Amino acid sequence: MRALLSVYDKRGLLDLARGLDELGWELVASGQTAAALAEAGIAHQQVADVTGSPEMLDGRVKTLHPALHGGILADRSKPEHMADLAAQGIEPIDLVVSNLYPFSSDPSIELIDVGGPSMVRGAAKNHAHVGVVTSPDDYGAVLDELRADGVLSDATRRRLARTAFAHTAAYDAAIVEWFDDGELLPPTLHLTLERAEELHYGENPHQRGARYRLAGGTSWWDAAVLHGGRALSYLNLFDTDAGWRLVHELGTAGRPAVAIMKHANPSGAAVAADLATAYRLALESDPQAAFGGVVAIGGPVDADLAEVIAAGPQADVIVASGFDTAALERLRTRRKATRLLSAAAPEVTIRFVRTLGQGALVQDGDELRARPGEWAVVTRVAPSAEQLADLALAWAVCARTSSNAVVVAIGGATAGVGAGQQSRVVAAELAVARAAERAKGAAAASDAFFPFPDGLEVLARAGVTAVVHPGGSVGDAAVIEAADAAGIALLTTGERHFRH
Repeated sequence: MRALLSVYDKRGLLDLARGLDELGWELVASGQTAAALAEAGIAHQQVADVTGSPEMLDGRVKTLHPALHGGILADRSKPEHMADLAAQGIEPIDLVVSNLYPFSSDPSIELIDVGGPSMVRGAAKNHAHVGVVTSPDDYGAVLDELRADGVLSDATRRRLARTAFAHTAAYDAAIVEWFDDGELLPPTLHLTLERAEELHYGENPHQRGARYRLAGGTSWWDAAVLHGGRALSYLNLFDTDAGWRLVHELGTAGRPAVAIMKHANPSGAAVAADLATAYRLALESDPQAAFGGVVAIGGPVDADLAEVIAAGPQADVIVASGFDTAALERLRTRRKATRLLSAAAPEVTIRFVRTLGQGALVQDGDELRARPGEWAVVTRVAPSAEQLADLALAWAVCARTSSNAVVVAIGGATAGVGAGQQSRVVAAELAVARAAERAKGAAAASDAFFPFPDGLEVLARAGVTAVVHPGGSVGDAAVIEAADAAGIALLTTGERHFRH
Protein backbone atom coordinates (compact mmCIF):
# COMPACT_ATOMS: atom_id res chain seq x y z
CA MET A 1 0.00 0.00 0.00
CA ARG A 2 1.29 3.42 -0.90
CA ALA A 3 0.53 6.89 0.51
CA LEU A 4 1.43 10.28 -0.94
CA LEU A 5 1.98 12.94 1.72
CA SER A 6 2.13 16.62 0.78
CA VAL A 7 0.81 18.98 3.45
CA TYR A 8 1.20 22.61 4.43
CA ASP A 9 -0.48 22.18 7.83
CA LYS A 10 1.79 19.66 9.54
CA ARG A 11 -0.29 19.13 12.67
CA GLY A 12 -0.40 15.40 13.38
CA LEU A 13 1.74 14.59 10.33
CA LEU A 14 4.44 12.63 12.13
CA ASP A 15 1.96 10.52 14.12
CA LEU A 16 0.10 9.69 10.91
CA ALA A 17 3.31 8.87 9.03
CA ARG A 18 4.61 6.66 11.84
CA GLY A 19 1.28 4.87 12.02
CA LEU A 20 1.25 4.19 8.28
CA ASP A 21 4.90 3.07 8.38
CA GLU A 22 4.14 0.63 11.22
CA LEU A 23 1.32 -0.80 9.10
CA GLY A 24 3.78 -1.46 6.29
CA TRP A 25 2.76 1.39 4.00
CA GLU A 26 5.26 2.89 1.60
CA LEU A 27 5.42 6.67 1.99
CA VAL A 28 6.08 9.21 -0.74
CA ALA A 29 6.50 12.85 0.32
CA SER A 30 7.21 16.21 -1.28
CA GLY A 31 9.15 19.30 -0.30
CA GLN A 32 8.88 20.38 3.32
CA THR A 33 6.74 17.35 4.14
CA ALA A 34 9.65 15.11 3.12
CA ALA A 35 12.02 17.27 5.16
CA ALA A 36 9.83 16.84 8.26
CA LEU A 37 9.75 13.07 7.82
CA ALA A 38 13.52 12.95 7.30
CA GLU A 39 14.14 14.97 10.46
CA ALA A 40 11.90 12.56 12.39
CA GLY A 41 13.72 9.52 10.93
CA ILE A 42 10.62 8.17 9.15
CA ALA A 43 11.39 6.14 6.03
CA HIS A 44 10.01 7.61 2.79
CA GLN A 45 10.68 8.34 -0.84
CA GLN A 46 10.83 11.84 -2.17
CA VAL A 47 8.50 12.82 -4.99
CA ALA A 48 11.48 13.55 -7.24
CA ASP A 49 12.66 9.96 -6.84
CA VAL A 50 9.27 8.71 -8.06
CA THR A 51 8.82 11.15 -10.93
CA GLY A 52 12.43 11.27 -12.03
CA SER A 53 12.05 15.04 -12.26
CA PRO A 54 13.41 17.54 -9.76
CA GLU A 55 11.26 20.21 -8.18
CA MET A 56 11.42 23.36 -10.28
CA LEU A 57 10.18 26.92 -10.61
CA ASP A 58 10.62 27.59 -6.86
CA GLY A 59 8.48 24.56 -6.07
CA ARG A 60 5.61 25.50 -8.38
CA VAL A 61 6.13 22.20 -10.21
CA LYS A 62 6.83 19.10 -8.17
CA THR A 63 3.75 16.84 -8.03
CA LEU A 64 2.33 17.62 -11.48
CA HIS A 65 3.56 14.45 -13.13
CA PRO A 66 1.97 11.30 -14.67
CA ALA A 67 3.99 9.10 -12.29
CA LEU A 68 1.90 10.51 -9.47
CA HIS A 69 -1.40 11.41 -11.10
CA GLY A 70 -1.52 8.13 -13.01
CA GLY A 71 -1.14 6.28 -9.72
CA ILE A 72 -3.89 8.40 -8.16
CA LEU A 73 -6.42 8.34 -11.01
CA ALA A 74 -6.19 4.74 -12.24
CA ASP A 75 -9.50 2.89 -11.99
CA ARG A 76 -8.41 -0.40 -10.46
CA SER A 77 -11.52 -2.15 -11.84
CA LYS A 78 -10.43 -1.52 -15.44
CA PRO A 79 -7.73 -3.87 -16.78
CA GLU A 80 -6.74 -1.34 -19.42
CA HIS A 81 -5.96 1.24 -16.71
CA MET A 82 -3.78 -1.23 -14.84
CA ALA A 83 -2.08 -2.16 -18.12
CA ASP A 84 -1.29 1.51 -18.75
CA LEU A 85 0.30 1.79 -15.30
CA ALA A 86 2.37 -1.32 -15.90
CA ALA A 87 3.51 -0.11 -19.32
CA GLN A 88 4.71 3.16 -17.80
CA GLY A 89 6.15 1.61 -14.66
CA ILE A 90 3.75 3.56 -12.44
CA GLU A 91 2.72 2.20 -9.04
CA PRO A 92 -0.81 2.85 -7.74
CA ILE A 93 -1.29 5.31 -4.89
CA ASP A 94 -3.87 4.22 -2.30
CA LEU A 95 -3.96 7.23 -0.01
CA VAL A 96 -3.39 10.95 -0.64
CA VAL A 97 -2.82 13.18 2.38
CA SER A 98 -2.75 16.82 1.38
CA ASN A 99 -3.94 20.21 2.55
CA LEU A 100 -3.48 23.46 0.74
CA TYR A 101 -1.51 26.63 1.24
CA PRO A 102 -3.23 28.95 3.75
CA PHE A 103 -4.43 31.39 1.14
CA SER A 104 -7.06 33.08 3.32
CA SER A 105 -4.54 33.99 6.02
CA ASP A 106 -2.07 35.67 3.66
CA PRO A 107 -3.49 35.96 0.15
CA SER A 108 -0.96 36.30 -2.64
CA ILE A 109 -0.15 34.82 -6.03
CA GLU A 110 2.49 32.54 -4.48
CA LEU A 111 -0.09 31.00 -2.15
CA ILE A 112 -2.40 29.97 -4.98
CA ASP A 113 -1.82 26.22 -4.83
CA VAL A 114 -1.96 24.28 -8.10
CA GLY A 115 -0.44 20.88 -7.46
CA GLY A 116 -2.24 20.39 -4.16
CA PRO A 117 -5.77 20.86 -5.49
CA SER A 118 -4.93 18.65 -8.48
CA MET A 119 -3.88 15.78 -6.22
CA VAL A 120 -6.81 16.26 -3.88
CA ARG A 121 -9.39 16.44 -6.65
CA GLY A 122 -7.86 13.47 -8.47
CA ALA A 123 -7.96 11.30 -5.36
CA ALA A 124 -11.48 12.47 -4.50
CA LYS A 125 -12.68 11.69 -8.02
CA ASN A 126 -11.21 8.19 -7.72
CA HIS A 127 -12.50 7.65 -4.18
CA ALA A 128 -13.79 4.20 -5.16
CA HIS A 129 -10.16 3.11 -4.93
CA VAL A 130 -8.22 5.92 -3.23
CA GLY A 131 -8.57 7.56 0.16
CA VAL A 132 -7.96 11.29 0.43
CA VAL A 133 -7.38 13.13 3.70
CA THR A 134 -7.34 16.94 3.79
CA SER A 135 -7.80 17.63 7.50
CA PRO A 136 -5.53 16.61 10.39
CA ASP A 137 -8.75 16.09 12.35
CA ASP A 138 -9.33 12.93 10.30
CA TYR A 139 -5.89 11.36 10.83
CA GLY A 140 -6.82 9.48 13.99
CA ALA A 141 -9.98 7.93 12.55
CA VAL A 142 -8.19 6.92 9.35
CA LEU A 143 -5.39 5.21 11.27
CA ASP A 144 -7.86 3.47 13.58
CA GLU A 145 -9.77 2.05 10.61
CA LEU A 146 -6.63 0.93 8.82
CA ARG A 147 -5.36 -0.78 11.96
CA ALA A 148 -8.68 -2.51 12.50
CA ASP A 149 -9.59 -3.48 8.92
CA GLY A 150 -6.48 -3.01 6.82
CA VAL A 151 -8.39 -0.80 4.34
CA LEU A 152 -10.74 2.15 4.39
CA SER A 153 -14.39 1.32 3.82
CA ASP A 154 -16.35 2.59 0.83
CA ALA A 155 -18.34 4.84 3.17
CA THR A 156 -15.20 6.34 4.69
CA ARG A 157 -13.61 7.02 1.32
CA ARG A 158 -16.80 8.68 0.12
CA ARG A 159 -17.01 10.84 3.24
CA LEU A 160 -13.37 11.86 2.88
CA ALA A 161 -13.89 12.66 -0.82
CA ARG A 162 -16.82 14.91 0.01
CA THR A 163 -14.66 16.72 2.58
CA ALA A 164 -11.89 17.04 -0.01
CA PHE A 165 -14.11 18.64 -2.64
CA ALA A 166 -15.48 21.03 0.00
CA HIS A 167 -11.86 21.89 0.89
CA THR A 168 -10.90 22.78 -2.67
CA ALA A 169 -14.21 24.60 -3.28
CA ALA A 170 -13.64 26.82 -0.24
CA TYR A 171 -10.07 27.42 -1.39
CA ASP A 172 -11.16 28.52 -4.84
CA ALA A 173 -13.88 30.71 -3.33
CA ALA A 174 -11.26 32.49 -1.19
CA ILE A 175 -9.17 33.16 -4.29
CA VAL A 176 -12.15 34.60 -6.17
CA GLU A 177 -12.95 36.83 -3.19
CA TRP A 178 -9.35 38.08 -3.23
CA PHE A 179 -9.67 38.98 -6.89
CA ASP A 180 -12.92 40.83 -6.08
CA ASP A 181 -10.84 43.03 -3.75
CA GLY A 182 -13.64 43.91 -1.35
CA GLU A 183 -16.29 44.62 -3.97
CA LEU A 184 -19.69 44.39 -2.28
CA LEU A 185 -21.62 43.22 -5.35
CA PRO A 186 -19.22 41.28 -7.61
CA PRO A 187 -20.44 39.44 -10.76
CA THR A 188 -20.58 36.18 -8.81
CA LEU A 189 -20.61 35.33 -5.11
CA HIS A 190 -18.92 32.19 -3.79
CA LEU A 191 -19.91 31.87 -0.15
CA THR A 192 -18.63 28.73 1.55
CA LEU A 193 -20.57 27.99 4.72
CA GLU A 194 -19.57 25.31 7.20
CA ARG A 195 -22.03 23.79 9.64
CA ALA A 196 -21.24 24.98 13.14
CA GLU A 197 -24.05 23.16 14.95
CA GLU A 198 -27.20 21.20 14.26
CA LEU A 199 -30.33 22.48 15.96
CA HIS A 200 -33.16 20.53 17.51
CA TYR A 201 -35.45 21.97 14.83
CA GLY A 202 -35.86 25.08 12.70
CA GLU A 203 -38.23 27.99 13.06
CA ASN A 204 -41.03 25.50 13.76
CA PRO A 205 -40.87 21.92 15.06
CA HIS A 206 -41.63 20.40 11.65
CA GLN A 207 -38.63 22.20 10.09
CA ARG A 208 -35.00 21.10 10.23
CA GLY A 209 -32.35 23.67 11.11
CA ALA A 210 -28.66 24.28 11.69
CA ARG A 211 -26.33 27.19 12.26
CA TYR A 212 -23.62 27.78 9.66
CA ARG A 213 -20.67 30.16 9.55
CA LEU A 214 -18.43 31.38 6.77
CA ALA A 215 -15.72 28.76 6.26
CA GLY A 216 -12.45 29.93 7.73
CA GLY A 217 -14.20 32.88 9.36
CA THR A 218 -15.17 33.61 12.91
CA SER A 219 -18.48 34.52 14.47
CA TRP A 220 -19.14 35.80 17.96
CA TRP A 221 -21.30 32.73 18.38
CA ASP A 222 -18.32 30.38 18.12
CA ALA A 223 -16.67 31.80 21.25
CA ALA A 224 -19.91 32.27 23.21
CA VAL A 225 -20.22 30.15 26.36
CA LEU A 226 -23.52 28.60 27.46
CA HIS A 227 -23.47 28.54 31.28
CA GLY A 228 -26.89 27.14 31.92
CA GLY A 229 -30.09 25.95 30.29
CA ARG A 230 -30.73 23.83 27.22
CA ALA A 231 -29.03 24.21 23.85
CA LEU A 232 -30.19 27.28 21.98
CA SER A 233 -32.92 26.87 19.38
CA TYR A 234 -33.17 28.41 15.91
CA LEU A 235 -35.31 31.27 17.23
CA ASN A 236 -33.10 31.70 20.31
CA LEU A 237 -30.15 32.22 18.00
CA PHE A 238 -32.03 34.63 15.74
CA ASP A 239 -33.46 36.73 18.56
CA THR A 240 -30.27 36.72 20.63
CA ASP A 241 -28.19 37.90 17.69
CA ALA A 242 -30.59 40.80 17.12
CA GLY A 243 -30.55 41.78 20.79
CA TRP A 244 -26.79 41.48 21.19
CA ARG A 245 -26.16 43.69 18.17
CA LEU A 246 -28.71 46.29 19.30
CA VAL A 247 -27.34 46.53 22.82
CA HIS A 248 -23.86 47.16 21.45
CA GLU A 249 -25.18 49.93 19.23
CA LEU A 250 -26.95 51.54 22.19
CA GLY A 251 -23.99 51.09 24.52
CA THR A 252 -21.55 53.28 22.61
CA ALA A 253 -19.12 55.32 24.72
CA GLY A 254 -19.47 52.77 27.50
CA ARG A 255 -23.08 53.61 28.37
CA PRO A 256 -24.81 50.78 30.30
CA ALA A 257 -27.51 49.47 27.97
CA VAL A 258 -30.10 46.68 27.99
CA ALA A 259 -32.36 45.42 25.22
CA ILE A 260 -35.20 42.95 25.60
CA MET A 261 -36.18 41.20 22.38
CA LYS A 262 -39.18 39.21 21.24
CA HIS A 263 -39.29 37.69 17.75
CA ALA A 264 -36.20 39.74 16.81
CA ASN A 265 -37.96 43.00 17.69
CA PRO A 266 -37.21 45.07 20.80
CA SER A 267 -40.02 45.09 23.31
CA GLY A 268 -37.93 47.39 25.45
CA ALA A 269 -34.52 49.05 25.46
CA ALA A 270 -32.80 51.53 27.73
CA VAL A 271 -29.55 53.27 28.60
CA ALA A 272 -28.96 54.39 32.18
CA ALA A 273 -26.32 55.07 34.80
CA ASP A 274 -26.08 51.37 35.63
CA LEU A 275 -27.22 48.05 34.15
CA ALA A 276 -29.77 47.30 36.86
CA THR A 277 -31.56 50.58 36.17
CA ALA A 278 -31.32 50.00 32.42
CA TYR A 279 -32.91 46.56 32.86
CA ARG A 280 -35.79 47.94 34.95
CA LEU A 281 -36.46 50.69 32.43
CA ALA A 282 -36.32 48.33 29.45
CA LEU A 283 -38.68 45.92 31.21
CA GLU A 284 -41.19 48.69 31.98
CA SER A 285 -41.60 49.29 28.26
CA ASP A 286 -43.54 46.02 27.88
CA PRO A 287 -43.36 43.55 30.82
CA GLN A 288 -45.86 41.21 29.18
CA ALA A 289 -43.92 40.84 25.93
CA ALA A 290 -40.68 40.29 27.86
CA PHE A 291 -41.89 36.88 29.06
CA GLY A 292 -40.10 34.21 27.04
CA GLY A 293 -37.91 36.79 25.32
CA VAL A 294 -34.20 37.50 25.14
CA VAL A 295 -32.50 39.85 27.59
CA ALA A 296 -29.29 41.37 26.21
CA ILE A 297 -27.12 42.98 28.90
CA GLY A 298 -24.43 45.33 27.66
CA GLY A 299 -21.91 44.39 30.33
CA PRO A 300 -21.17 41.81 33.05
CA VAL A 301 -23.82 40.44 35.40
CA ASP A 302 -22.98 40.46 39.10
CA ALA A 303 -25.01 39.13 42.02
CA ASP A 304 -26.99 42.35 42.51
CA LEU A 305 -27.97 42.59 38.85
CA ALA A 306 -28.81 38.88 38.81
CA GLU A 307 -31.21 39.47 41.71
CA VAL A 308 -32.98 42.20 39.74
CA ILE A 309 -33.24 40.04 36.62
CA ALA A 310 -34.40 37.02 38.60
CA ALA A 311 -37.28 39.06 39.96
CA GLY A 312 -38.43 39.83 36.41
CA PRO A 313 -40.33 37.64 33.98
CA GLN A 314 -38.92 34.36 32.70
CA ALA A 315 -36.53 34.89 29.79
CA ASP A 316 -35.56 32.26 27.24
CA VAL A 317 -32.03 33.68 26.96
CA ILE A 318 -29.93 36.10 28.98
CA VAL A 319 -26.81 37.18 27.09
CA ALA A 320 -24.11 39.32 28.70
CA SER A 321 -20.40 39.96 28.47
CA GLY A 322 -19.95 37.75 31.54
CA PHE A 323 -21.44 36.41 34.77
CA ASP A 324 -19.73 36.19 38.13
CA THR A 325 -20.07 33.01 40.18
CA ALA A 326 -22.75 34.39 42.48
CA ALA A 327 -24.79 35.66 39.54
CA LEU A 328 -24.68 32.27 37.82
CA GLU A 329 -25.74 30.49 40.99
CA ARG A 330 -28.61 32.91 41.53
CA LEU A 331 -29.92 32.75 37.98
CA ARG A 332 -29.54 28.97 37.71
CA THR A 333 -31.57 28.59 40.90
CA ARG A 334 -34.33 31.02 39.99
CA ARG A 335 -34.34 30.59 36.20
CA LYS A 336 -33.53 26.93 35.56
CA ALA A 337 -34.96 26.94 32.03
CA THR A 338 -33.15 30.13 30.97
CA ARG A 339 -30.10 29.87 28.73
CA LEU A 340 -27.27 31.92 30.22
CA LEU A 341 -24.85 33.03 27.54
CA SER A 342 -21.64 35.03 27.84
CA ALA A 343 -20.14 36.45 24.68
CA ALA A 344 -17.74 38.94 23.15
CA ALA A 345 -18.95 41.87 21.07
CA PRO A 346 -20.51 40.88 17.74
CA GLU A 347 -18.39 41.13 14.62
CA VAL A 348 -19.07 43.80 12.03
CA THR A 349 -21.02 42.33 9.13
CA ILE A 350 -20.06 43.83 5.79
CA ARG A 351 -22.38 41.92 3.46
CA PHE A 352 -25.91 40.74 4.21
CA VAL A 353 -27.38 37.92 2.15
CA ARG A 354 -31.04 36.91 2.21
CA THR A 355 -32.40 34.02 0.21
CA LEU A 356 -35.06 34.76 -2.39
CA GLY A 357 -36.35 31.39 -3.57
CA GLN A 358 -33.47 29.95 -5.57
CA GLY A 359 -31.75 33.35 -5.61
CA ALA A 360 -30.66 35.93 -3.11
CA LEU A 361 -30.75 39.61 -2.23
CA VAL A 362 -27.41 41.10 -1.21
CA GLN A 363 -26.66 44.45 0.43
CA ASP A 364 -24.27 46.09 2.85
CA GLY A 365 -25.11 46.89 6.45
CA ASP A 366 -27.75 49.43 7.49
CA GLU A 367 -25.50 51.85 9.33
CA LEU A 368 -26.94 54.75 11.31
CA ARG A 369 -25.06 57.43 9.40
CA ALA A 370 -26.81 60.68 10.27
CA ARG A 371 -25.97 61.65 13.84
CA PRO A 372 -28.42 63.53 16.08
CA GLY A 373 -26.32 66.69 15.91
CA GLU A 374 -26.67 66.61 12.12
CA TRP A 375 -30.47 66.25 12.04
CA ALA A 376 -32.49 69.18 10.71
CA VAL A 377 -35.02 70.89 12.97
CA VAL A 378 -37.89 71.78 10.61
CA THR A 379 -40.36 73.30 13.10
CA ARG A 380 -40.47 76.49 15.14
CA VAL A 381 -39.83 74.49 18.32
CA ALA A 382 -36.43 72.86 18.81
CA PRO A 383 -35.85 69.88 21.10
CA SER A 384 -34.18 70.18 24.49
CA ALA A 385 -30.98 68.26 25.19
CA GLU A 386 -33.00 65.62 27.06
CA GLN A 387 -35.46 65.30 24.20
CA LEU A 388 -32.64 64.97 21.68
CA ALA A 389 -31.14 62.12 23.72
CA ASP A 390 -34.50 60.34 23.76
CA LEU A 391 -34.95 60.95 20.04
CA ALA A 392 -31.54 59.37 19.42
CA LEU A 393 -32.51 56.30 21.45
CA ALA A 394 -35.90 56.01 19.74
CA TRP A 395 -34.24 56.38 16.32
CA ALA A 396 -31.63 53.68 17.01
CA VAL A 397 -34.23 51.24 18.34
CA CYS A 398 -36.63 52.05 15.49
CA ALA A 399 -33.95 51.20 12.92
CA ARG A 400 -33.71 47.68 14.38
CA THR A 401 -37.46 47.16 14.56
CA SER A 402 -39.51 45.51 11.80
CA SER A 403 -41.18 48.02 9.47
CA ASN A 404 -43.41 49.85 9.61
CA ALA A 405 -42.09 50.91 12.99
CA VAL A 406 -42.71 53.73 15.44
CA VAL A 407 -40.93 53.92 18.81
CA VAL A 408 -41.76 56.17 21.77
CA ALA A 409 -39.01 56.89 24.33
CA ILE A 410 -38.63 58.93 27.49
CA GLY A 411 -35.99 59.16 30.19
CA GLY A 412 -33.46 57.06 28.28
CA ALA A 413 -35.82 54.15 27.69
CA THR A 414 -38.45 53.01 25.25
CA ALA A 415 -42.00 53.44 26.47
CA GLY A 416 -43.81 51.87 23.54
CA VAL A 417 -42.89 50.03 20.35
CA GLY A 418 -45.15 49.63 17.33
CA ALA A 419 -43.53 47.04 15.06
CA GLY A 420 -44.18 45.29 11.77
CA GLN A 421 -47.34 47.11 10.70
CA GLN A 422 -48.64 47.62 7.18
CA SER A 423 -49.88 51.06 8.26
CA ARG A 424 -47.62 53.67 9.83
CA VAL A 425 -50.65 55.12 11.60
CA VAL A 426 -51.33 51.76 13.25
CA ALA A 427 -47.66 51.49 14.23
CA ALA A 428 -47.99 54.89 15.94
CA GLU A 429 -51.24 53.85 17.62
CA LEU A 430 -49.63 50.68 18.99
CA ALA A 431 -46.60 52.58 20.27
CA VAL A 432 -48.64 55.19 22.17
CA ALA A 433 -51.11 52.59 23.44
CA ARG A 434 -48.21 50.68 24.99
CA ALA A 435 -46.66 53.90 26.33
CA ALA A 436 -50.00 55.11 27.79
CA GLU A 437 -49.31 57.95 30.28
CA ARG A 438 -45.57 57.74 29.61
CA ALA A 439 -46.20 59.20 26.16
CA LYS A 440 -46.76 62.63 27.73
CA GLY A 441 -43.59 64.65 27.13
CA ALA A 442 -41.96 61.75 25.33
CA ALA A 443 -40.00 61.58 22.09
CA ALA A 444 -40.83 59.36 19.12
CA ALA A 445 -39.19 58.06 15.96
CA SER A 446 -40.52 56.65 12.71
CA ASP A 447 -38.29 54.46 10.53
CA ALA A 448 -39.62 56.07 7.32
CA PHE A 449 -41.26 59.42 6.66
CA PHE A 450 -44.80 60.28 7.68
CA PRO A 451 -46.51 60.62 4.28
CA PHE A 452 -49.46 62.42 5.85
CA PRO A 453 -50.04 64.26 9.13
CA ASP A 454 -52.25 61.48 10.54
CA GLY A 455 -49.46 59.39 12.06
CA LEU A 456 -47.83 62.41 13.68
CA GLU A 457 -51.22 63.55 14.95
CA VAL A 458 -51.64 60.20 16.75
CA LEU A 459 -48.37 60.91 18.59
CA ALA A 460 -49.37 64.52 19.34
CA ARG A 461 -52.72 63.52 20.84
CA ALA A 462 -50.94 61.09 23.14
CA GLY A 463 -48.70 63.88 24.45
CA VAL A 464 -45.48 63.25 22.51
CA THR A 465 -43.52 66.50 22.24
CA ALA A 466 -40.63 65.68 19.90
CA VAL A 467 -40.51 63.49 16.79
CA VAL A 468 -37.79 62.41 14.38
CA HIS A 469 -38.42 60.89 10.97
CA PRO A 470 -36.48 60.73 7.67
CA GLY A 471 -38.48 63.41 5.87
CA GLY A 472 -38.47 63.68 2.11
CA SER A 473 -42.15 63.08 1.43
CA VAL A 474 -44.20 65.22 -0.96
CA GLY A 475 -46.40 65.68 2.11
CA ASP A 476 -43.62 67.09 4.31
CA ALA A 477 -45.12 70.59 4.39
CA ALA A 478 -48.42 69.29 5.77
CA VAL A 479 -46.64 67.20 8.38
CA ILE A 480 -44.51 70.16 9.48
CA GLU A 481 -47.63 72.35 9.67
CA ALA A 482 -49.32 69.74 11.91
CA ALA A 483 -46.26 69.59 14.14
CA ASP A 484 -46.14 73.37 14.48
CA ALA A 485 -49.86 73.44 15.27
CA ALA A 486 -49.31 70.91 18.06
CA GLY A 487 -46.18 72.64 19.37
CA ILE A 488 -44.04 69.60 18.60
CA ALA A 489 -40.35 69.70 17.73
CA LEU A 490 -39.97 67.81 14.44
CA LEU A 491 -36.59 66.72 13.11
CA THR A 492 -35.58 65.03 9.86
CA THR A 493 -32.60 62.72 9.35
CA GLY A 494 -32.52 62.41 5.58
CA GLU A 495 -32.12 58.62 5.83
CA ARG A 496 -34.62 55.79 6.04
CA HIS A 497 -34.22 52.54 7.99
CA PHE A 498 -36.70 49.97 6.72
CA ARG A 499 -36.18 46.51 8.20
CA HIS A 500 -37.89 43.48 6.71
